[in-house]
Amino acid sequence: MLSVVYLSIFAVSLIFSVIYLYMWHKHFDVNFTMIFTLVPVACLGYALQGGAKCLEGAVYGTQIVYLGGCFLQFFILFSILNLCRINVSKWIRVVAFSVCACIYASVLTIGHLDVFYRNMRFRVIGGSGILYHEYGFMHTVFYAVICLAFLIGLIAIAYSLLRKKQVPRTIIYLLTMPYGICMLGFFVGRRMIQGIDLVPLCYVLAQAVYLLIAYRVNLYDISDTVIDSMVQEQTIGYISFDFRHRYLGSNEVAQQLFPELKDTAVDEMFGYKPSQRQIRHYMDHFDRTPEHNTYVYTLHDPEGYAERDRFYAVQVNYLYDGIRKRGYIVTLTDDTAKQKYIRLLDDYNEDLQKKVAEKTEHIVEMHDHLIMSLAMMVESRDNSTGGHIKRTSEGVRILIDEILAEEALSLTDEFCRDVVKAAPMHDLGKIAVDDAVLRKPGRFTDEEYARMKVHAAEGARVIHEILLDTDDHSFQKVAENVAHYHHERWDGSGYPEGLKGEQIPIEARIMAIADVYDALVSKRVYKEAFDFEKANTIIMEGMGTQFDPKLTSAYEKARPRLEEYYRGL
Repeated sequence: MLSVVYLSIFAVSLIFSVIYLYMWHKHFDVNFTMIFTLVPVACLGYALQGGAKCLEGAVYGTQIVYLGGCFLQFFILFSILNLCRINVSKWIRVVAFSVCACIYASVLTIGHLDVFYRNMRFRVIGGSGILYHEYGFMHTVFYAVICLAFLIGLIAIAYSLLRKKQVPRTIIYLLTMPYGICMLGFFVGRRMIQGIDLVPLCYVLAQAVYLLIAYRVNLYDISDTVIDSMVQEQTIGYISFDFRHRYLGSNEVAQQLFPELKDTAVDEMFGYKPSQRQIRHYMDHFDRTPEHNTYVYTLHDPEGYAERDRFYAVQVNYLYDGIRKRGYIVTLTDDTAKQKYIRLLDDYNEDLQKKVAEKTEHIVEMHDHLIMSLAMMVESRDNSTGGHIKRTSEGVRILIDEILAEEALSLTDEFCRDVVKAAPMHDLGKIAVDDAVLRKPGRFTDEEYARMKVHAAEGARVIHEILLDTDDHSFQKVAENVAHYHHERWDGSGYPEGLKGEQIPIEARIMAIADVYDALVSKRVYKEAFDFEKANTIIMEGMGTQFDPKLTSAYEKARPRLEEYYRGL
């Protein structure tokens, strides 16, 4: 009868272990696995002990019972500590396991020494074998170790319940049940019902609770659940390598993206075949710059349709075994939607920038035409030969070309463009000069000349007002200087402020040469046009007095082009 009960309990424990095996996950705590291994072993020992027909058989069954009894306490305690997230050093684990092993070693002396059991007698009652005995001192040690483990477990559970908010409450409550059941059965329920030891029944009840804990525990391990979820989604590819770039393995998604992985043997050196160099390139780049570990891999459509291309975000990280770096893990995530959105956005921005540039260019052209029209309107009031604005603008352009070719002056391309663009505005201030003076058919009197000279300062004021709200502040400054100072002289005898030498802005010094050259070779109401030789003589004589002597070389080189231009008018 007794052996039948124990065999039934053993069968149930075995069923629970099979259920656990079915539920088993690689991230399960190893302590759980050992618990579900040792409980059926202990229950089998009780069945063998109850069905024994001789002393040797009873001793053999007892030794199997204590195989579970000695080591279950170790694995139950450390499962509690792990679930309560209490870190225990390795040497403590080794010491605790060694104590359990020493106690079980004393169990193996039963029948030979009196250290664990003594004065043993065996009787068969009602078809069931019963072993009578007295306890030795090692059994007292066994009890003491169980009590100590029980106390430590209770303290860990209470501490986690009160202080560790990140330990799941459900797990803590469930842990108290098998712990309490086992201790109650071990210390209170031994042979309470018709000589049946309740400890194996308590073991089985504890198994049932541990199945519930095993079912729940992985849900709380965010790192494991996230990894498993990502793997099950079958949208992320994984390829792993050791630090010697030996291939360790890959999943199906990665093998679909890189078919050559299917033909790559595990532990094969990776990256030497042409088909493997793309992946090896990612790892080599990661070695050089670990902080930049994200790349984009394009899987081109086999039929050449760009809109069908797939894009994958490639990320290289270290492969960890616990806390140790063991190699590289390459992950590939389908990033097609994001990349196509980014490209669409880039195309849109590029198109928008192009349209803005076109509109801006159109506005600038309108602005320039407006200024040119204003300058030509002012010129139409002048009694001198028409076309002065266009001619001087071209003269400035020719001089600038030679200045840049010489590289004697450090002028930027932007500055030179601004000078050429500002040239038509140099006489804009004549809008403030009275017609009686401006259109006088002859030379000015001193009073009229004084009234005429105000056009320089007035031109700077008008330009300042026109360009007040422009974003191109460098052009605004150049244009004001050209209008304001193009009648200043190198020796300081010019107007309106009598600036001398390099006090005169370089743009005004360039404008002065073009302005005087045009006045010399063009017909005016008060004179005929000078020939090129005479005009050149006057310009050269003015170098160092009226004009900047550093511009002499540029003028001489520009002279053939100036004469050619004026001949073509």
